[in-house]
Amino acid sequence: MDTFFQAGGWLMIPLVLSSLVAIAVILALFMNLKKSKVLPEGLAEKAQKLARSGKMTPGHIQQVRDGSLLGSVLAAGLATVGQPRHLMKESIEEAGRHAIHKMDKYMTTLGTIAAIAPLLGLLGTVVGMIVVFNQMLQAGGVGNPADLAGGISQALVTTAFGISIAVPALIFHRYFRGKINDFAVDMEKEAVKLLEIVNMPAPARRPAESAKAKRPPMPRAKATAGGLA
Repeated sequence: MDTFFQAGGWLMIPLVLSSLVAIAVILALFMNLKKSKVLPEGLAEKAQKLARSGKMTPGHIQQVRDGSLLGSVLAAGLATVGQPRHLMKESIEEAGRHAIHKMDKYMTTLGTIAAIAPLLGLLGTVVGMIVVFNQMLQAGGVGNPADLAGGISQALVTTAFGISIAVPALIFHRYFRGKINDFAVDMEKEAVKLLEIVNMPAPARRPAESAKAKRPPMPRAKATAGGLA
């Protein structure tokens, strides 16, 4: 292994650091994008029941907000109950943008590693070939092949190592991107449901009840000394 890294030259240092950062980012994304932390089961139903009950307190809203990204979005809607629909919608949309930003926290780093790792490997290839040609020029020809082995090995090792970093980094980047998009769609659906429940008009009374309410009261009979008039 030491011979492998020595053959790659100084460019192996940024490549190894990139691989370590990629591993750390992948593990962090697996932890942060658990479904229990983003879309816990039963939370949307709890928020909808609170919206229907009309008996919300700041403590109830805080319970919905704590512990998940969906909770922060739904809590933003519950906190604006009673205000105009457009204000509630704006509050939910702003909370949704913040939630997506949190899910995207490490995606830029992972995408950058997937992009620069093969470029670093290509740079190693170029540097290795420069070393080979310089040795050929100094020898006045091909010379001793053993003297050229160092530059050739640097060219091959850095390229292989850069590609071996970039491929899994790109795969996990695409995987997490799809997962974030799915979470965003599910969060939007739950937010729309809550918005419709809060702004649902009161149920109209039945026609019979309405007619009964509009019916004028019957006149009372007047009592007289001789009986009913």
